[in-house]
Amino acid sequence: MRGRNLGVLISGRGSNMLALHDAIADRRLRARMAVVVSNKASAPGLALAAARGIPTAVVESRKGQSRDEHDARVGAVLEEAGIDLVCLAGYMRIVGASFVRRFQGRILNIHPSLLPSFPGLDAQKAALEHGVRVTGCTVHLVDEEVDHGPIVLQSAVEVGADDDVESLSSRILEREHDLYWRAVALVLDGRVRVEGRRARIVPTTA
Repeated sequence: MRGRNLGVLISGRGSNMLALHDAIADRRLRARMAVVVSNKASAPGLALAAARGIPTAVVESRKGQSRDEHDARVGAVLEEAGIDLVCLAGYMRIVGASFVRRFQGRILNIHPSLLPSFPGLDAQKAALEHGVRVTGCTVHLVDEEVDHGPIVLQSAVEVGADDDVESLSSRILEREHDLYWRAVALVLDGRVRVEGRRARIVPTTA
C-alpha cells in the first residue's frame, strides 16, 4: 500500500482510535490519521480527536435513507480526505457491500472475540455465557459478511472464574489497543497477502 493515510470510523468514545493515534505519535506506527468519522454527533471520540488536531466529520443517518446511500456519503468524506486505509473502531453500523467494494482490501475491523467464535454484538457476554476458558480479540479485513473477512492478527485473553462482562471487556480492550496498530502497520507495509480465506503475513526482507 503506497499511502499511509488512515480514516477511522467510530460511534462512541473511540478508545481504539486514540490508541492508534498514540502509536502514530510514539512513532510505532508510520501513518497519518487523516479523518475521524462518526455516525453520531454525540460520540465522545469526536471531541477527543478534535482536541488532538485530527480532522473530524459527522455523517448521521437520514430518515428514509438506505444503507448504500449512507455509506456513499461516508465514502465521499473518506475519499476527500485522501485515505488509504479505513479502520473501523467501535463503529456500530454494518457497512454495506457497495462500501466494501469501494474500498476493497482496504478496510480493517477489530472485534472483541477470537473469530469465528462469537461474531456480532455482545461478544464478551456470549463468551461468558458459553463458558469458554479463553477468548480475545481479532483484527480482520472486512468483506461483505459481518465479522467474517480474512484474519490478520488475533490475541488470546484468559477468562477468569470471577469475570463479569465489565471486567472481561476491560481486559480485552487493553489487548485491542496493542493489537490494532500492529495489524494496521502490517497492512500499510504491504505485508498482508490474502489467499482465499486466509491472510498470510509476509516476512520482512533483510
